[in-house]
Order: sequence, then C-alpha cells, then structure tokens
Amino acid sequence: MGFSSFALGMLLLLSLSSISSHATPCPEQDKRSLLRFIAELSIDSGLAMLSWRNNTADCCLWEGITCNGDGVVTEVSLPGRGLQGRISPALGELTGLLHINLSWNALSGGLPLEQLMSSTSSIVVIDVSFNHLEGELGELSSSVSVTHGWPLQVLNISSNQFTGEFPSRACMLLKNLVTLNMSNNSFSGQVPSSFCLASASITVLELQYNQFSGKIPLMLGSCSNLKVLKAGHNNLGGTIPDELFNATSLEHLSFRNAGLQGTLDGSPIGKLSDLVTLDLGENNFIGKIPDSIGLLKTLEELHLDYNMMSGELPSTLCNCTNLVTIILENNYFSGELTKVNFSTLINLEMLDLLNMVALRLSWNNFHGQLSPRIGNLKSLIFLSIGSNNFTNITNTLHVKDCKNLTFLYLETNFKGEAMPQDETVDGRSLQVRETSGIPKVLNLGHNNFNGVIPQEIGQLKSLTTLNISFNMLSGEIPQQLCNLSNLQVLDLSSNHFTGAIPSDINTLHFLSAFNVSNNDLKGTIPTGGQFNTFPNSSFEGNPELCGVLVNQLCGWAEAPPHFSTPSKEQSDRRTAFVIAFGAFFVVGVLYDQLVLSKYFG
Repeated sequence: MGFSSFALGMLLLLSLSSISSHATPCPEQDKRSLLRFIAELSIDSGLAMLSWRNNTADCCLWEGITCNGDGVVTEVSLPGRGLQGRISPALGELTGLLHINLSWNALSGGLPLEQLMSSTSSIVVIDVSFNHLEGELGELSSSVSVTHGWPLQVLNISSNQFTGEFPSRACMLLKNLVTLNMSNNSFSGQVPSSFCLASASITVLELQYNQFSGKIPLMLGSCSNLKVLKAGHNNLGGTIPDELFNATSLEHLSFRNAGLQGTLDGSPIGKLSDLVTLDLGENNFIGKIPDSIGLLKTLEELHLDYNMMSGELPSTLCNCTNLVTIILENNYFSGELTKVNFSTLINLEMLDLLNMVALRLSWNNFHGQLSPRIGNLKSLIFLSIGSNNFTNITNTLHVKDCKNLTFLYLETNFKGEAMPQDETVDGRSLQVRETSGIPKVLNLGHNNFNGVIPQEIGQLKSLTTLNISFNMLSGEIPQQLCNLSNLQVLDLSSNHFTGAIPSDINTLHFLSAFNVSNNDLKGTIPTGGQFNTFPNSSFEGNPELCGVLVNQLCGWAEAPPHFSTPSKEQSDRRTAFVIAFGAFFVVGVLYDQLVLSKYFG
C-alpha cells in the first residue's frame, strides 16, 4: 500500500512538472489574432464568454486551441460549434498555425485563401467543409510567388456554395498538395488538372457534384501518385482517354453520371492493377465489358449500371476474386451467365442485374438462401437454379413477384423442407390479371420436399408443366389439380402419395404426359380421354392400383396366380420403365437448354 501511494505521488508530481514546463503562455500576437477572428463572427456560440476572454489570459487554454511547447498556436479546431459569420483573414497571422478545422458550421462569405496562406504561413491543413461559404475563390495576385509554393497539403472546401473556376495560379502554388476535396459545390469550367504538374504528391482529388464541363484532361494521367479520382455528377463529355490509365496508382475511380460516352472495350483499363472501386454508372457507354477487366485482381466494387452496354459478361470476370459488389442493371447485356464461374467470387455479396430476362444458375454448387430481392427482377422470364444446394423454399418462391416469369426450374434443392402452406403459393396472393403473370413451367423435382401439395396449386391456371417427382410428399392428390386446364405434363412419381387418382384428371384434355409411379396409391385408374394414351409404366410401383393399364382387375381379392411371380412381360415393362425414366430425366435437362436457347439464344 505504501509503495503504491509513493508511486502515485511521484506520477502526480511528474504530471504537474510536465504541465508547468509546457505552460508558456501564448504570444500576445497570437492572442490578438484569435480575438479578431472571434470578434468577426456574428455568432460564436458562447466561446468568448466561456474561455476566450474571461476565464484566462493564456490562449493556449482556450477551447479549440492547441499550442506547441513554446506556447505558439498550432491548431484552431472548432468543428460543429454552430459558428456563424465570416472567416477572418487574421488567422493567417498565426505564424505557427498548422491546422484549421472549421467544418460543419454555418460560416458564410468567401474563403480568404490568399490571406490565410500569407508569406509567413505554415498551414498544412484547411478544412472548411459543410458550411455556407460562397462566391469565387478568385485569381491570386501576381505578388504571390510560385517559386517555393505553399506548404498546404490538405484543402477540403466540399459542401459549400462556391462558384466559378478554380484559380489556375492556386494550382501552381499548391506544390505540396496531397488531398483536394472540392465536391458538392457549383464550380464550373474545365476540370483542374495542373496539380499534376505542380505537385507530384497529389493523392486524392474529389471533384464530384459540381458543374465542370469539357473533356477529361489528358494531364490527369501524369498524376503518378493519384489514388482517388472522383469526378462524377458533372457535365463532362467525350470518352475516357487512354492517357488516364497511366495513373496506375489509382485505387478508386468514379465518373458516375458525368455525361461520358464511347466504349470501354479495347481500353487499357487493365493497367489499373491496384483498382478497388470502379464506378462508371449512369453514363452513355456502349459495347462490351473488356476482357481485360480480369486483370483487376484487387477490384471490390464494379458499377456499370444505367449505360447502353451489351454483349456477354466476360468469363475473365471470375478472376476478380475480391469482388463484393457487381451492379450492371439497366444495360443490354445478353448471353449465358454460366460463362462466368461465379463460384470463384467467394466474397460476392451483391449482384444486381435488374433488367435481366434469363438467369440460369443450375448445375453448380451454390448454397444458402436465394435472396427475396430476386423479386426485383421485373423483366425476368426464365429462371433455373436446379441442381444446387439452396435452402428456404419460402424465400425462393418470392420469385412470384417477377410478373413476367414463364419458366421456373428448382429441382434438386431444398433438402428435407416442407412445401409452404401459406399464401406464398396462393394464386390469389399473386393477384394475376394476365396469363403471363405466373410461371407456366414449375419444376420442383428431385428435392426432399415433404408434406402435402397445397390446395392453392389449383389457382395456377396457366401452368403447362408441373413436375414434383422424386420428393417425399405425402397425402392425397388434391382434386384442385383438375382445375389446371392448360396442363400438358404432370409428374408426381416417386413420392408417398396415398388414396385414389382423382377421376376428373381425365378432363385435362391437353395432358400428354402423366406419371404417378412409385407411390402408395390405390383404387381404380381413371379411363377415357387422355388416360387411354398413357403407358402402364405411368402407374407402376402402386400395388393397390387396379385397372386395365396395370393388368389388375378391380374388385379381386388378390391377383391371379400367374401374376404372383414376375413374367417376361413384367420384366419387359420394368425395363421399359427404367428406360422411360432415364429418358424423362434427360429430356428434363435438355428442355431447360432448349427453352433457354429458343427464347434467349
């Protein structure tokens, strides 16, 4: 206890001695300059009353003021203090000042840049962003020498109301500039680019949300250290010059909504090997995505939405294994997505292809849940996700929101899940007004669904194909299936259905393929109509079914003796069944291919 008290006492003495050694009061000149600055504000939010005048004569102890060991003011930092009024040039008289941060206030008037950067100034950071500053920065007087330039490294004047052109002489004076953010103003004229000649250290250039016009300056390509270039939401025109891709240090490149046009295919974009974000959305680009996109191994975000690009997605896209976001909506892309091996994009979280008409992801190793946002694909006509490992059938059936969807293939997914029994598959919930509003082909075969077929299935009036074979569904075949008057193919085979085959199924006059084999059905097989055309293999594997098609007369207690052991005829039928089943499975896969090529080839 004694040792701890001693140590605490020594620490306190050291702290007091440290404070006293740095307690040199600020120079009177610095104090006067600060008082002039505060006096020229229309609202100081109580700064003067709290500390700047009454409490202490040492300005180093004033709120927002930092001094060095000699008492010289090095920082004025008053962000978000509700200050109003003009920025006094008196701050430029603080010869030791390094940082000015007056952001997030309500300051107005102009920015006295030339006075702040006086001949004795040492300021390296000026941040006056998010204020109400206005007017033109204006050309600097010829008395300002450009020989040595200003020490300023960071200039943030974003989110104000500045107008006019950025002064060209200022560009030449900013020889040490690293970061310039002048976004969200009303600057006009050409994009300033002479920074690249004056300052080899320029790293960040943010010019978005202004009124710059003209073409992208070729000179920007000589900014060898430039990492961030954002010039979107301006009134530029023309193409992206090849010279820009000489700025090989670029990590973030954005010309979103800048009025650009031309093609990207053939451009040396692959030279930007450090690129993390590429945003060229909302322009007028045409042509393909260049194959060289695959050279951008560090790319995480790709935004090409709202252009007029076309062609297939390049297979080299799968080389960009760090991709997290791909936004390509509202273009004219075509072809098959299977040419891009999306399984290599292990970090991908968002793939936006809003106006896509066909999406085939089948025969891959995708897993997890299909996002309900798939319903946002309003133009989607064809969707095949079969032979994967997707889960959550309820979420997947949000595809009902795709009002133009005609073909839906979901086979071999959703292991062990029950068919939803709520409004998810209700035809009533779809509020269908036209026959194009619901899928015409519903393929849920080769899954592990259990439970019963929802009675609402009868609401899908336009359905032409229903395949729910090779699942674990049970219960009786619902009478509502007889309402599907357009049905051409009905496959309920290899499940655990019980009860009788509804007799009214023979009223489905377009039914050309019917299979209920390998279930637990019983009773009489309906006759007449389409049933006279179905082979006996459609009913095999249901020992309690009877009728002519299975050589089992109804009403007999048991089959005649010569049916107790397999005959050659039965063996032939079983062989035929195996062949028929194999053919049916192959045809199902080929049907997927043929439909896609017919409608989207």
